[in-house]
Amino acid sequence: MNEYLVFFLHGLAYAGLLFLISSGLTLVFGMMNVLNFAHATMYMLGAYFSYTLLQYTDNFWLSVVVCPLLLFVIGALIERVFLRRVHVYGHLHELLITFGLAYVITEGVKWIWGNYPLAMTIGGLLGETVEILGTAYPVYRIFIFLCAVLVGVIMALILYKTRLGIILRAAVNDSEMVNALGVNVPRVFTGVFAFGAALSGFAGVIAGPLLTTYPGMANDILIDAFVVIVVGGFGSLGGAVVASLLIGELQSFGVLLFPRLSVALVYLLMAAVLIIKPSGLFGEEQ
Repeated sequence: MNEYLVFFLHGLAYAGLLFLISSGLTLVFGMMNVLNFAHATMYMLGAYFSYTLLQYTDNFWLSVVVCPLLLFVIGALIERVFLRRVHVYGHLHELLITFGLAYVITEGVKWIWGNYPLAMTIGGLLGETVEILGTAYPVYRIFIFLCAVLVGVIMALILYKTRLGIILRAAVNDSEMVNALGVNVPRVFTGVFAFGAALSGFAGVIAGPLLTTYPGMANDILIDAFVVIVVGGFGSLGGAVVASLLIGELQSFGVLLFPRLSVALVYLLMAAVLIIKPSGLFGEEQ
C-alpha cells in the first residue's frame, strides 16, 4: 500500500507540472486560436534561467519571481514581432514559424549552457521530507502540486469572476465587436500569449530541481502537453485539469504496473477519447 501511495503522489506531482504547461498552451490556443509549437521552449528557458540565477544568488524564491517575468517579456516580443504577422495566414504559418523559433532557441541553449545535463538542488524546507501515512515523501513534489492548484484557482477566478476575464472571453467570440467597444484586442492577445509563456517558464523553474535541466527537456514535455489539451478539449481549462490528472496518474502507475506499455498508455488514452468524443472530454463541438 505504501508503494501505491508513493506512485499516486508521484502522479499528482507530474500532473501539476503538466497542468502548468498545458494551461498556458490551452489559454493561447483557446483564446487566440494560435498553434504555438515553441511553447515548451519557454519551459526549458525557465529552467535554464533559474539554474543561472541560482548559481549567482542561491535564492530559489527569487527565481520563482524573476524568471516568469523574463518569459513574459520574451513571449510578448515573440507574439508582437513574429506571430502577429503570420496569424492571418492560418495555422500552417504559425506552426512553421514557432517550430523554427523552437529550433533556434534550443540551439541557443546548447551554445550558451552546453549540451550536457545540469542538476539543481533545493535546500531548506522544500528539500526535506514529510511523513504521509507512515511513508516519507519529498516536500518539493507536494509543493509542485500545490503550485498547480493555486495557479488553476487564480486563472479560474480571473477568467470567470473579473472584468478582464469577460473581455478575454468576449474577444474570443467576437473580436471585432470588442475592438469597436474601445478595447485594444491585439494588445489583449499579446498579454494572453505573454502570460502563457510566463506560466510555461514558471513550470520550468519548479521542474528544474525535480528533473534534470537539459536541451531536450522541451521536446520531452511538449508531446504530453499537447496530449493534455487534446484529451481535455481545446480551450477548456477544466479539461486541462482533468486530463493532466489522468495522464499524470496513468504515467505513474503505468511504470509500476505495465512497464513495457507505460509509454504507449498515454497515446491509447488519447486515441480512445478521440474515438468516443473527437472534441475532447470538455471541448465544444465545432
